Amino acid sequence: MTSLTDEPELFPPTADTDQSAVVINVRCRLHRRDGHCVVAAAGVVIAHFTEGDRMAEAHAMVALVSQGLALQTQIARAFGCDARTVRRHQRRFDEGGLAVLGRPRSYPKGKPRLAQTRVESVQRWKSAGVSNREIARRLGVNEKAVRKLAARLGWRPALPEQEELVFGIDTADPKLSGPGPSPVNVACVVAAIPQPEVWPGAVPADPKLSASRVPVSFDSDPAVRDVDRVLACMGMLDDAAPRFRPGEQVWGAGVLLAVPALIDSGVFAIAREIYGSVGPAFYGLRTVVATLLLMALLRVKRPEELKEHSPQELGRLLGLDRAPEVKTLRRKLTRLAGHGRAADFGRALAQRRVDSRGTAMGFLYVDGHVRAYHGERKLPKTHVARIRLAMPASTDYWINDTQGEPLFVIPTEANKGLVAILPTVLADVRKLVGDRRVTVVFDRGGWSPKLFKKMIEDGFDILTYRKGKSRKVPKKSFALHEAIIDGSKLSYQLADQNVLLLKRTLRLRQVTRLADDGRHQTPIITSRTDLRAIEVAHRMFERWRQENFFKYLREEYALDALVDYGTEVADPQRQVPNPMRSNLDEQVCKAELELQQLIADYGLAAHNNPEQLRRTMRGFKIANAALGKDVLKAMDRLATLKKRRSAVPTRVPVQRAMRGEVIKLTVERKHLTDILKMVAYQAESDLVRLIQPHYERHVEEGRTLVQTTLANPGDIEVDGNNLRVNLEPLSSPHRTRALEALCKATQVTATCFPGTDLSHCQTIICPSLACIADR
Repeated sequence: MTSLTDEPELFPPTADTDQSAVVINVRCRLHRRDGHCVVAAAGVVIAHFTEGDRMAEAHAMVALVSQGLALQTQIARAFGCDARTVRRHQRRFDEGGLAVLGRPRSYPKGKPRLAQTRVESVQRWKSAGVSNREIARRLGVNEKAVRKLAARLGWRPALPEQEELVFGIDTADPKLSGPGPSPVNVACVVAAIPQPEVWPGAVPADPKLSASRVPVSFDSDPAVRDVDRVLACMGMLDDAAPRFRPGEQVWGAGVLLAVPALIDSGVFAIAREIYGSVGPAFYGLRTVVATLLLMALLRVKRPEELKEHSPQELGRLLGLDRAPEVKTLRRKLTRLAGHGRAADFGRALAQRRVDSRGTAMGFLYVDGHVRAYHGERKLPKTHVARIRLAMPASTDYWINDTQGEPLFVIPTEANKGLVAILPTVLADVRKLVGDRRVTVVFDRGGWSPKLFKKMIEDGFDILTYRKGKSRKVPKKSFALHEAIIDGSKLSYQLADQNVLLLKRTLRLRQVTRLADDGRHQTPIITSRTDLRAIEVAHRMFERWRQENFFKYLREEYALDALVDYGTEVADPQRQVPNPMRSNLDEQVCKAELELQQLIADYGLAAHNNPEQLRRTMRGFKIANAALGKDVLKAMDRLATLKKRRSAVPTRVPVQRAMRGEVIKLTVERKHLTDILKMVAYQAESDLVRLIQPHYERHVEEGRTLVQTTLANPGDIEVDGNNLRVNLEPLSSPHRTRALEALCKATQVTATCFPGTDLSHCQTIICPSLACIADR
């Protein structure tokens, strides 16, 4: 008998043998030659077929998967097909064997297709809310054909009714990787899914939906959410329901104290109204927003810092088994940014804050925050005041209320100045506050008498520093003004007078403060004639609260951090300062300095001229002819440079100035994260105000105390519909008493954690612990 090793090889080795081989993986190869195909695993042939034999080729794919020799993606890449084709071959082979694998490439017989003329009918019926099953019955086709057509038309798959879910499950869904639960178990679980939830206080996308539904979880163990993840993968879950589990010494449990303030801001309801949903997902819109807010309050300043924290520990604070990780969170941010509605989101939050706290909108502080850029992209430069340098940067303009709390933020394209951006800001302010009169406070960057006149005509009052040179006010005009405003005792040396600007057509009020040294004067311009002079000065100097706000957010919330490194095309015709003129300005300045130095030398020589040697000016000029010639040359050079500069335009299109692609940093994701950080800061401020009556040093240490409280560990207990958080005592008794008062104040609101309908628990102060907080 001939041994196997004596058999001739199917493909004898030749020069082109390596070229005919397709590597499936380290063990398997596919050889194609002379119209034949051979599949070998570790040198052993497992399939041999002729090219074009679809049944044998499909069977070879099935054999590789069933024997565990290769993955579906590896086989699909080698055979030049999609991974779904490999899964389809597996399913057909299991159902009907080789005969099913050999069916021709055509639409299955007996299953009518949807004609193109019926697309309008499907569109009309879907708009009317008719189900896919009913449309399929009317057209006489398979429900799967209707579902695919609806997906191509842009219809998002709606959650079916409970009676239809058991029969609408595809247990061999190609989206599922690996073996899933048995068909019976999945059907039993899915049959109990309710309609999509609508958060309390949110505006439903569909008016037919009830506003009282909350999400439901179908996992028995809160620490294992496999069923919910399967449902999300199957497109039947928009967001995982929060399910808290008991635990001891949970890191950051104190952050749940901020939940009532976050709910009061309306961020969750407004996010649902603006963005709707991020699509079927385990980490839905509500979870993403809650994650970003709690991250900010816990000083996890950017998504990349999630790598340094345990997903399980953060998940306990969200009521999930795991918190979203870096790539997931960045992907969700990208999806939200794709809507391009961060500006609408910010305006809606600002409108809610104005409606609830309108008394704080009498004075609005407007200032720009320059965010320096240290990347490799070539961006326009701007002056960064805090480091006194001009460098690539972008400018965002923030609007804060009377108390210094942020109201909304407007990102600008390529560093527009305050004079240029103020009309846009005021248009948004007018929409927010209605017809009421508002005083806008800003610094010298917004100085423009023409703009002042327009603002006053539009119903706004102004309050700003005077820019440029002005006459000193005589010292006899100053008088001592004292008052107590907002609990602070004030004492200023002030002079009050009227001034005329814009060629004496604009009459304003000037309040000048005399410094303690008796020399420096600070003039303040306003259109408010009803305020006392000391109150005008106080409101102007309160602008430093906004500067402190910027500093706090830079250090504690990483306001300047880049969220992404993406760029987009900017307007190439935007006018910018001409770099050629800037270069000539430098040359003119240098020439003026040289001329001044030469003139000084010439004057010093004239002063030191010995009169007994050169009694006349003519004699002096003859003796110093060389120095005189240098002065004349410097004067001629300066005149030539000024003439050249006058012929160069002051501003040119940015495309000419940069000589390359005109780009700017993407703003949508940064704008969205800035808004959420603003909401977190507002919630933190609300907690500071709650401890104010119970903590003497609330001005100096209030935010530090709140920050420590939010990061405080605690024990989580779940009792029926209540979530109890027992926090550890703080470092001293008086701080612990302030924390206890804060817990009692938050419990009065009876707030539920977002996405739940749990009732508020009773206030119980544990003797060994600090306080209790609920969701």
